[in-house]
Amino acid sequence: MKKIFFLLLTISIIGCKKAEKKAEVVSKPEVKLHQLVGGSIFVKKLEVFSQDTLYTGQTKQFTDAYYVISHPKGNLMWDAGLPEQLVIPEPFDEPSGVFRIQRPDSLANQLKSIGFKIEDFKYFAMSHSHFDHTGHANLMKDATWIVQENEFNANVGDTLKQKNPALAALKNVQKITGDYDVFGDGTVLIKYMPGHTIGHQVLYVEVAGIEKPVLLTGDLYHFEENRTNKGVPSFNYDVKQTLESMELFEAFAKEKNAEIIIQHSPKDFKKLEELLKK
Repeated sequence: MKKIFFLLLTISIIGCKKAEKKAEVVSKPEVKLHQLVGGSIFVKKLEVFSQDTLYTGQTKQFTDAYYVISHPKGNLMWDAGLPEQLVIPEPFDEPSGVFRIQRPDSLANQLKSIGFKIEDFKYFAMSHSHFDHTGHANLMKDATWIVQENEFNANVGDTLKQKNPALAALKNVQKITGDYDVFGDGTVLIKYMPGHTIGHQVLYVEVAGIEKPVLLTGDLYHFEENRTNKGVPSFNYDVKQTLESMELFEAFAKEKNAEIIIQHSPKDFKKLEELLKK
């Protein structure tokens, strides 16, 4: 009789645990992702994206995407495209001779196209602080800027004589060190992947309606061959850190069975666009 009692008790406990797991899956918040175009970048000297002469004489078209993540606890914007001064009729050839750049439209107009306003954002974060990711950053002044502490110090720290003007208006700051769970439920994770800059980071998003989670690369990779060859741009902050971050990134992507989106890749822009239509 005791054996039967304990057997029934064990079955009951297992049943409860399975029910709890099912409840957890059901209660997962609905997260939506929108992809927007922050600019067009035509690279006239692709060799700057390597430590050697691999791409000498080559050119490549980049896109410059930024993203809106909608979560029940608030909205997050990831990256900020090119400056709005580049919303011009003809592309601009910047002084270094490497990039031909142009932005299609303003932040306000682009957000309006998906039913958002600039004031709708609780959080703002960037993969890093290069000019093609900070374009409309100052317009996000009412949101809380989530940034790695070392990236903050390298751009707008108190000890700097010359601060990054593209970030001057951002006063609501949440400094982090390492990985960060934005909403506390595992659906939107900032992953620390330094090397391109001192505080470079990537973004993991579990999007409702998409089978695989989405993993946005920031500028860990710039195009497909970069990822295949583990190519490190000549202007990266630290080559060794970049390669270490690539290893961590690939391991994390495999662990999560994530859909990797290279943010500057026109091919991946279209791929994500198709996924978001489903």
